[in-house]
Parts: sequence; C-alpha cells; structure tokens
Amino acid sequence: MPQEWKKQEQGLIYALDIGTRSIIGVAGRVTDERLEVLAIEKEEHGRRAMLDGQIEDIDQVAKVARRVTERMEAKLGCRLSRVCVAAAGRALRTERGHYAMELPQVQRIGSDVISQLESGAVADAESHLGDEQDPQRRSYLVGYTVSGYLLDRYPLATLKDHNGQQLEAEVVATFLPSEVVESLYTVMEAAGLEVASLTLEPIAALNAVIPAELRLLNLVLADIGAGTTDIAICRDGAVVGYTMATTAGDEITETLMRRFLIDFATAERMKMQLDEAAVTYRDVLGLEQSVSGGEIRETLQSAAQNLAQEIAQRVTDINGAPPSAMFLAGGGSKLAGLRELVAGALGMDERRVALAGNNYDISAFSREYDLNDPEFATPLGIAVSAGLGLISDSYRIMLNGKPAKLFRSGTLTVLDLLMMNGYTSADLVGRTGRTLSVTVDGQRLTFRGESAVPCILRRNGEDAKPSELVYAGDAIEFVPAVPGASAERTPADLLGVDYAGGVLINGRPADLDTPLRSGDQVISTVSAPVPEEPEEEPAPEPEPWREEPARSGGGAVSRRPLFLYLNGEPLVLPGREDGGSYYLMDLLDRSGIDFETLDVPLVLQVNGADCPFTQELRNNDQVTIRRGQ
Repeated sequence: MPQEWKKQEQGLIYALDIGTRSIIGVAGRVTDERLEVLAIEKEEHGRRAMLDGQIEDIDQVAKVARRVTERMEAKLGCRLSRVCVAAAGRALRTERGHYAMELPQVQRIGSDVISQLESGAVADAESHLGDEQDPQRRSYLVGYTVSGYLLDRYPLATLKDHNGQQLEAEVVATFLPSEVVESLYTVMEAAGLEVASLTLEPIAALNAVIPAELRLLNLVLADIGAGTTDIAICRDGAVVGYTMATTAGDEITETLMRRFLIDFATAERMKMQLDEAAVTYRDVLGLEQSVSGGEIRETLQSAAQNLAQEIAQRVTDINGAPPSAMFLAGGGSKLAGLRELVAGALGMDERRVALAGNNYDISAFSREYDLNDPEFATPLGIAVSAGLGLISDSYRIMLNGKPAKLFRSGTLTVLDLLMMNGYTSADLVGRTGRTLSVTVDGQRLTFRGESAVPCILRRNGEDAKPSELVYAGDAIEFVPAVPGASAERTPADLLGVDYAGGVLINGRPADLDTPLRSGDQVISTVSAPVPEEPEEEPAPEPEPWREEPARSGGGAVSRRPLFLYLNGEPLVLPGREDGGSYYLMDLLDRSGIDFETLDVPLVLQVNGADCPFTQELRNNDQVTIRRGQ
C-alpha cells in the first residue's frame, strides 16, 4: 500500500454489507445532514461461503471483504481501518420493553437520564427472553428502537431538554445468538478492520428506505436477500416490530438448478433473463441447451409464490393486517413479477407495493453513482445509520477506549463484560508462580512461586471491583494481572556458594547450575561426618535461648533445637539430623496461609526487616509471615 495514503478521517464512514451472495462496500461523509456517497464496490463470493445470512467459511468471506476494502481504498486514496456492519436476522428474537422512572424533582431532561431510561426498557425486554433461552447460548443485543416516550404522562417524540419528573419509555429490542455476531467480528478482524458500529440489517435498511418522517404511516420494508428476508414494520411514528424468514432469493435459484441441471452461477444469471426469447446455457453434463424466458418464468412461479406467501404471513403476524404501503428491497426483490405476487398475497393494490430506491435521496445522495437500486438498501442504510447517528448506542460501554461487545443477559457486571470480551479470571486475579518441591539429601524443600502483579481495574476513572454492575455509558479501564514467576532453584542455590562437591539428580551426575524441576531428588556427593551424640532429650518448654556460637572450621555440626517467635507465638524447631540450619522458607507451611488461593503478596520479615525466603534463622529471631494488603 502506498506510504502517502492518509489514514481514515474521523468523518469518513465506511460500511460493509456482508450478504449471502455478495459483499457491498459504501463510503461517504455527512454533508448538510445527508450522507454523500463517495465510493461503492461490490464482489460476489467465489463459492457459497454463507448460508441464510450466516457466515460459514470465515476465511473466504474475509478475503472477499479485504478485496472490496482494497478497491475502496484505491478509490478514496486513504487507508480504511474502521467499518460499520450489520448482522443478518437469522435466529432473530424481538422483544418489547417498558421502563418508568421518577426524578426527585422537576428538572431538565439530559442525555444521561434518557440513557438510564432506555437502558431500563432494554433490560425489561431482555427479561422476556427468560427461560426459553438455552443457558449455554448467549444473546447479543444488536439494536433497539424507541417506540415512544411519556413525560408526566404526556406522549413526546423526544425527551431531551424538556422539563419534567415522571418519565416512561417503550422500546423494541432485537437480539441474536452470540455465534452470529462473533463470526461477523472474526471476519472483520481477519480483513484488518475494526468494527466501529453494529446494527441489525432490517434496522439499517429501514433507515435508508423509510426515514423517520415517514413512519407516521403504516409502512413495511421487506429486504429480500439471497439467504434471508428481513422485515421491519412501522406505524404511528415508531417501529413496532422486526421479523425475518429464511425463504429468500437462493430458493428461487435452487429451483432452476434442479429443473435445468445447472450450477448456481448459471442459475443466478438465468433468473435475470425471464424476458428473453431464448436463453442458452450449458448443463452439468456439458451439453449446451436453450430455453425460453417464458419457460424459466413458469419454472420459478411456484417458488416465487411461496416466497410471496411467506412474506405476507410474516407481515400479518406482526402488523395484524396488510399495511398502507410496502417497499421491497435487496437483490431478491429484482425478480420479475415478485412485486405483483407479494401484493396479491397481501390483498393489496399493486401500486401500494414498490421497489425501494426512489426515496433514498431523503437521507443520501451521490454526485457519481445512481443510488436508485433496491440492492443498496442495506449498505446505504448501514452508512446512513452510523453517519446520521441513528444507531441506538446509549447502551454502549467503552472498554479500554473501544466499544465493548455486549452479550446481554439480565444485569451486567464488570466481570461479565470482561469475560464477553476475551478476558479470563486469571487476567483478573493473576496466577502465582508454580511451586518447586525437591528433596535434597533426604530433606524435602518447597519453594513458592512469586505472587502475581495485580490487575488494574477502573470504572469511570475510579477503582472498581469485578462484581460491580455496569451501566449505559460506562467506561472501563482494564490492565490484566501479570502472572508471578515460578520458583526456580539449582543445586548450587541449595547447597551454598562454598559447596565444592558434586551432585546426583535423580541418580544421575549433574552440574551444580542445573535447573531443578518439582519432584527431583538431589544428593550431594560430599557430606560432612556427623559425630555420634547421646540420644536427644525431649525438647524443653519454650524459653529464650542464647545465640549459638558459630560452627568451627572442623566441620562439626549441632543438633540443638532452635527457639524463635513466629507471628508473635513461641516456636521450637527440633535440631536437624545433619546439623543444618533452618531458613525462612521452612516456616511457610507453619504460617497458616493457604498458598493455593493466595492473591496478594506476602510480607516476610525477620526482626522487623524485610528478607527473602532464603534468610537463615537463629535463636530468638522474631519472624513475621503474613498476607500483604
């Protein structure tokens, strides 16, 4: 990529419509409250990498998205890094939610109060998902629209800057299974793009085809793609529902494949040639054939009728009756005769069913491209929704400066948010380094790993706990904990720098600087003779002991017990068989601390001074081993 290409400007909107048959890219910027379209690119998938709007082959879809992006970059002369996308309505779940709140006194309503109100309504919508959800299947809130507000029981289109005390909001919230959205994020990441905004395809298409000022009428949009038909319904100034059907353009294509024994690409071409006198094609047997456009139309009649009936049924289920008017969008809407079939299935005047495109100019325009194409409904809608601020993002939560993924399911804690965005409990607590346990000349020694460096967790600039709830508009800052270093020792560390002999590790000769592993058996090959001593008498009651004299150079050893204080309590340690010294590490197991669950640093002190695990202990030492703060 040329070095002179500039970065994507903040105001440059880049949208990708990831369709079942193709990917369409649209780029533009807002000019005079409309989106000015600067570039459009389209490429079909080389093979069927998607099914019913769901990504099947992530690698293939990512490659096509990257190629479309590169051509867009060449047209724009800049490097694109942020993209706006929409999720298909496969397995779509729509719920209504209501929330009311009363302020302490009459006051001007600001954005923060509106966000809180809408958040409560969305949470109520979520609660209706209830026990019908598979507990192993998380739901993703992909968007919502406000059906209406009440301020002191008076209906308003917006609450901002009005004065009042009693507020109510009703929303229509849409949810998708997590795997649908996760695959979309994965594709964008593989294509080198960061998701700047996410909405639902029917919401996006609706914003392009039926702007807010037209929603007083009872209007319906059916966006007929290759894999799914997404439907949005509005009336009385609000969106009243979304639904979808898996019957769409591919069913039409597959009908031709079966009838004429042709591949998918040939069938796609033939269904656009219904008005031709003769259509020549080559079947899968390699034979050249010819058929009239009328015969193709007759072959498609049954499948097209089924699609029209499915759309009509979905519309009446949500709307209760035929709408005042209806728009058909998407590539599937271009099928000759489909508009008339849909009108007939709904019992509507054919003049009340139209192809989308002739009213895009309300929210978008272009000096270079003819936008009057029903296939542009979704990509234009994605760009328009992002550029004109039509995406309901009051439920947005920022994580380390970027919008967090929100798999919604009831209340949301900081821990939930972190888990949804790829972090684990180990990132929160941090793992203490692995313990090293070895045996040296018959004595078992245990060395604890270092404690982890604690994580940094803040909510809105203040220290936070993982159990705290997060709310709309919150900003979370998180720096994962750093695992503690595992304990490491060599025979030289354990036998002392003055040790001049050799060692056996697990019965084999080894160097003194060999790193030890847990379970190793270390035997020194030079040992000082131990003089015979009379049988030890029982240890006396704890009392202060005088400091032992230093050992003589002759190598004689002492088996006398060692008296000290551990955390203020007297402790007598019997003399070692080999006359060796005790070290601070020998008292760890006597401290009463559960090291398996330790999540804070240790305080290690001898006679009030900080010291390491290897500190040698002497009579009357005051030893402190406790959990840090």
